Amino acid sequence: MEPENQKSLGKAERDLVALGIAAAAILLFVATGGKVLQSILRSTFGSGTGPDHLLVNAMLLNIALIIFGWRRYRDLTNEIAERRKAEETARKLAETDPLTECLNRRSMERTTNELRRVSNAYGQAVAFVMIDLDNFKQVNDMNGHGIGDRVLTSLAERLRQCLPAGTPLARLGGDEFAFAIAYDPSNAARVDDIVSKLFESVCSGIDLDGTTIHCTMSIGIASDHSSQGRSDAITDGEKLMHRADIAMYQAKKSGKNRYFWFESTMENELRFRNELEAGIRQGVRNGEFVPYYEQQIDLDSGELVGFEMLARWNTPDMGVVNPEIFIPIAEEIGVIGELSEQLMVQAFADAKEWDPKLTLSVNISPVQMRDRWFSQRLLKLLVEHNFPAQRLEIEITETCLHENIGMVRSMISSLRNQGVKVSLDDFGTGYASLSQLRTLPFDRIKIDRSFVRELNYRDSSKIVDAIVSLGNGLEMPITAEGIENEAILETLRRMGQLKGQGYLYGHPEPADRVIERLREQGRLSEAGECRNDSAAHTDELADQRRA
Repeated sequence: MEPENQKSLGKAERDLVALGIAAAAILLFVATGGKVLQSILRSTFGSGTGPDHLLVNAMLLNIALIIFGWRRYRDLTNEIAERRKAEETARKLAETDPLTECLNRRSMERTTNELRRVSNAYGQAVAFVMIDLDNFKQVNDMNGHGIGDRVLTSLAERLRQCLPAGTPLARLGGDEFAFAIAYDPSNAARVDDIVSKLFESVCSGIDLDGTTIHCTMSIGIASDHSSQGRSDAITDGEKLMHRADIAMYQAKKSGKNRYFWFESTMENELRFRNELEAGIRQGVRNGEFVPYYEQQIDLDSGELVGFEMLARWNTPDMGVVNPEIFIPIAEEIGVIGELSEQLMVQAFADAKEWDPKLTLSVNISPVQMRDRWFSQRLLKLLVEHNFPAQRLEIEITETCLHENIGMVRSMISSLRNQGVKVSLDDFGTGYASLSQLRTLPFDRIKIDRSFVRELNYRDSSKIVDAIVSLGNGLEMPITAEGIENEAILETLRRMGQLKGQGYLYGHPEPADRVIERLREQGRLSEAGECRNDSAAHTDELADQRRA
């Protein structure tokens, strides 16, 4: 159907009023002009009285009408040209990206569908390729958005140079590009070759004003052909784009600077990931996350000295879920702070029932350490729940030290000034420097379990020896994680006075099992004893009712 604006322009071009006026004026001019000219000639040669004044006036009027009609037609033609130009500009803005002059998302979907219609009719398949720059935000942050825009325009130009002529190329938004290309279904390697050229071109560096910007890309590819074993046949361009996006996400998750063809398992994994995200959010609202506790032991005496609180997700459908699954997702979706505070409140209440000499260790996410108000909120929780700061030990990883060392130092000092102890967790697995250990006010170093496990093998204790010696030199106590057998325990005992934890002493337990353990050892607080007596009395009454 012809667009409405084009119809109106067509009517303007065929303006019958202007054409009628001009035509009528010309005809009248010819008629009156002929008679007036004859009269003038007769008068000139003395055979007449001169032209009729009425005819002369009619001729002058005709001339005026001709001039009016011509000017109206000329102005109308110019107006139509300007309107066509404006509409072409509006159409171009509606279909293209103004920065790179690539297609935009809306026009790319329409173009892809048209390409698929034509290509499929000739027995060809269409591959949709999604491109996303890795860590482009850092380019903008370090060089400014002006340089970032120039990087995008340079990238678009390099993509055009690598692609066959006529290939539709789009900027879908931000640093995300896409193109669609037809290929022979029996020769999918042609698409791989083109993508490989893109990596070579883009990753060679972009020179701007003497500065070389190095970029990498993550690419996802989806095909509308089913016989490759990579995807099921589809008939919708939007679905094709969605699958390419899923494959690109897989490339990001797998380390970036690579590409993947879409596979159905990716969609299933992404669906499961989305379900996990929704479940975690709901779990935080419903209080499904609970603290478990792992014993910490003085290796020399074998005495219980405290517990490390570990998060568990008690789901209605999957049962108890370990933190390795949900903690990274909670960090990514921004609920780790709320989740952690809920667990700490529960842990403070549990620990009040223990022997006051027992300490409570809590792991802190690097995401939480990016919040400059974290230490104030933690101290506020301690006050609100009347938990002694001297019994709390927070554990942070080496990752925290590289993001904002000044802010981390300030938070650690603030917490230690109020009596909270701070440990460096998983020492040896990150990049903590000796100067950081010397200047940051840590109270303890925890040796990562991966090094402790190596003590099972002969002559493999050198790293642990070095860490223990370092701790002694810095006057920092040491805790060893991952003690799983007597051989490891005996090796650690020979190294000095250490604390330890691991499956040799038992797996992490929920709060009620910890209470049972401490009751057997006679290490409950007065509040814990009262609660225990109350629970026993309740059980006794229940037994009497049943009897």
